[in-house]
Amino acid sequence: MTTFLAQADELRAPAVDYGAVAPVLIVLGAACASVLFEAFLSKSQRWIGQVVLALITLVASGTALAIYAGDAPEQGTLTLSGALAVDRPVLFLWATLLLLSFGSILLIADRSVEPGGAFVAEAGVRPGTVQDRAQAAKSGMQTEVFPLTLFALGGMMVFVAANDLLTMFIALEVLSLPLYLMCGLARRRRLLSQEAAVKYFLLGAFASAFFLYGVALLYGYAGSVKLADIAAAAAGTNRSDTLLFAGFGLLVVGLLFKASVGPFHAWTPDVYQGAPTPVTAFMAACTKVAAFGGILRVLGIAFEATEWEWRGVLWGVAIASMLIGAVLGLTQTDVKRMIAYSSVAHAGFLLVGSIALTPEGLSGTLFYLLAYGFTTLAAFGVVSLVRDADGEATHLSQWAGLAKRSPVVAGVFTFLLLALAGIPLTSGFIGKFVVFSAAVQDGMAPLVVVALVASAVAAFFYLRVIVLMYFSEPAPDGPTVSVPGAFTTVAITLGAVITLVLGLWPAFVLDWAGAGAFIS
Repeated sequence: MTTFLAQADELRAPAVDYGAVAPVLIVLGAACASVLFEAFLSKSQRWIGQVVLALITLVASGTALAIYAGDAPEQGTLTLSGALAVDRPVLFLWATLLLLSFGSILLIADRSVEPGGAFVAEAGVRPGTVQDRAQAAKSGMQTEVFPLTLFALGGMMVFVAANDLLTMFIALEVLSLPLYLMCGLARRRRLLSQEAAVKYFLLGAFASAFFLYGVALLYGYAGSVKLADIAAAAAGTNRSDTLLFAGFGLLVVGLLFKASVGPFHAWTPDVYQGAPTPVTAFMAACTKVAAFGGILRVLGIAFEATEWEWRGVLWGVAIASMLIGAVLGLTQTDVKRMIAYSSVAHAGFLLVGSIALTPEGLSGTLFYLLAYGFTTLAAFGVVSLVRDADGEATHLSQWAGLAKRSPVVAGVFTFLLLALAGIPLTSGFIGKFVVFSAAVQDGMAPLVVVALVASAVAAFFYLRVIVLMYFSEPAPDGPTVSVPGAFTTVAITLGAVITLVLGLWPAFVLDWAGAGAFIS
């Protein structure tokens, strides 16, 4: 008993830097409050309450982040017994996630059902008649999407700051489980949406198992799950490297799956197509940021000493991802599936920057994540506006002559497609330029040549949509462009403006992205 009391007396609560973790605490606390809103608010109050709470949460979290970033130590902060590392790259990733989530919440708000069926963005018609309101109630997402979004965002923020693999795994599950549910919330195309949710869940469970088994092997190798301890063991030890590289391989499979890097991308086109479009926008933008934030931290801290052993393997993965995305994207006839394969190609480009374990590679990859996120968010916002009697018109043939029906929407979508293709004067061009430059400086010129070829191939399916919109005649019974809600208009405008600004004046963001390195 005396020994037990002595050991208990030695236990101390971990020191917490509340200023550093305030952005995460605000998001997770608001997610819990959002669940209570669902339980206790009346139907007439629920929609407006959830929207206001979500937007205020993101603003409050961003404000806390800005206050902390102004006085944050240059070397970063370790808190919660070293479980979280809040450094300059993490602050950049958190800001990116909050901004992208703000735009995603705006899209979701315009596609969720206000109690009473008064909101009809999903139905593609103007509000007013009883029939319109009834159709909206049948097709819009319910308000439980808001707490799920906040929980997923909180998991993403913890994931990019996790300083040990066990914390990273818990954060992976916290961000993944809400996404599985959100994919099945489309009510108009219920079967397709639920099929997408089941596929994502099953494949995600396999990926989580790979990740966890990799954590177990790395613990057996290093005797710890902390990234710094794994790095120290890998730098010099007499233990067998079999456990190290087997664990690394399994761990990276889980990370690459979440980042939709080919050939671990099988879930991506089906889930992007089946999920409600605002949820797809949130996944495409924010999950990519979180996944590559984790990849950058793991590679840059735990496995930097062994980069020559694994670099060749990730070269092959990057090449496979770029070619799969570019080639299979050519065969797609659905706009959402086309953007899904585009994301697979972009994941390959991002992996090129992640492999370059240099300050230039880190800053270039962080910039690319921000630029790609806003472009993709706005693109899916535009996709949600093109509708027919059956809902969203995503088949390419239905986009023929869209410029003659709605020149503004076609013009915005053209600009966003050119950004995804990497045309100059857009953020996409700057993103590819800085990532490829970092790779060349790190001796990966052959990989960059493959990336340039893949970019040229991928540009074809972007240009195909542009030609279809401007140089084809619209069908008499073709889809119409629904009048966007105020939230959707703001989200699309925000994405398009940031895409343009980052293409013209990228220096400020690049300087911020390169302001520091990961700590452990």
